[in-house]
Amino acid sequence: MTDVYILGIESSCDETAAAVVRSGEKVISNVIFSQIAMHQPYGGVVPELASREHLRAILPVVRKALSDAGQTYQSTDAFAVTQGPGLAGSLLVGISYAKALAFALDKPLITVNHLEGHIHAVLLEERQKGNYELRFPLLALVVSGGHTHLYLAEQQGEIWSYENIGRTRDDAAGEAFDKVAKLLGLGYPGGPVIDKLAPHGDATAVKFPPSQIKNVDRRKSAESEQAPGGPRFDFSYSGIKTAVLRYVQTHNLQPSIEARRQALAAIAKPAIEDYLTRCDRQTLDLVASFQRAMVEDLTRKTLAAARAHNVATLFVTGGVAANDELRQRFERDAAMDGVPVYFPSRPLSTDNAAMIAAAAYPKFLARNFAGMDFSAEAGLVLK
Repeated sequence: MTDVYILGIESSCDETAAAVVRSGEKVISNVIFSQIAMHQPYGGVVPELASREHLRAILPVVRKALSDAGQTYQSTDAFAVTQGPGLAGSLLVGISYAKALAFALDKPLITVNHLEGHIHAVLLEERQKGNYELRFPLLALVVSGGHTHLYLAEQQGEIWSYENIGRTRDDAAGEAFDKVAKLLGLGYPGGPVIDKLAPHGDATAVKFPPSQIKNVDRRKSAESEQAPGGPRFDFSYSGIKTAVLRYVQTHNLQPSIEARRQALAAIAKPAIEDYLTRCDRQTLDLVASFQRAMVEDLTRKTLAAARAHNVATLFVTGGVAANDELRQRFERDAAMDGVPVYFPSRPLSTDNAAMIAAAAYPKFLARNFAGMDFSAEAGLVLK
């Protein structure tokens, strides 16, 4: 079969990304423009600013992706774009541009669910390694700043289907990392900072109770996303965030937190040493204990779901999948259960367009093309 070159476009949140992927298994180019510096002063993503920055960045990002790949708009076989979930204004920028390209050049246009893209980031890199023998049933934990989901994935020919068996009831895991980091004066985004600081603290110093969400039978649950019966494995992280806040208040940490926040704000690009010199032992222990509790909850519930469904393969993907302790714990505990676990590389853990182009390839083979009448879906469900 001749090679198929797909240009992927991703703009669901605060990264403007474009990539060219060959036949769903080889990244030819992958360009990402991050808006982190713009949103840092606000402690999180500001939707209106994000969409405006996408408008400025999308044309040069796409042109660079094509140039890096040695391709042109005309030489690509199809365009793929994230339809949702995400920020509506941000999604619309990528969708409008992809529609214009497809219409002007009379090329196929493929819509991709952002969450499916994260799953295909793992598949993409395994194919690049020559691993085409992944066994089913496959369970994927998609864990990021905006999402914490468990999906059972099946493949029939070129058609992939997904069944949601777990999701967060409140904060996503990555959101909890960011909010706790902000609470402790560590800035935004907080997940990578906590990951680097945690090894310097005692993870047993502060006891956080496990989340109290119980597995429920979806046949009796009004919150079920899909009809099939069986237990759910939902997550909840608002409680641990509140527990950190109470610890800060009862131990009178506010003065040191405010001093740390001001000191770090005065540094253009703080290094890990800058954080360490401004964190006392108590703060480092709190950070380490928080991360340990998060990692234990994610691994415990995911592996319980894997056992309940006799899973043969486990994927852990999304931005939080870049966390060192999370990877180490999954590798250790999944091995004890005899389940192989796969992660994307760290560059493909966070939002990118290579995963969108890769997820579009089986849709291209199935000729599952979009018309011009679709729009952004901020709450798009993966199924």
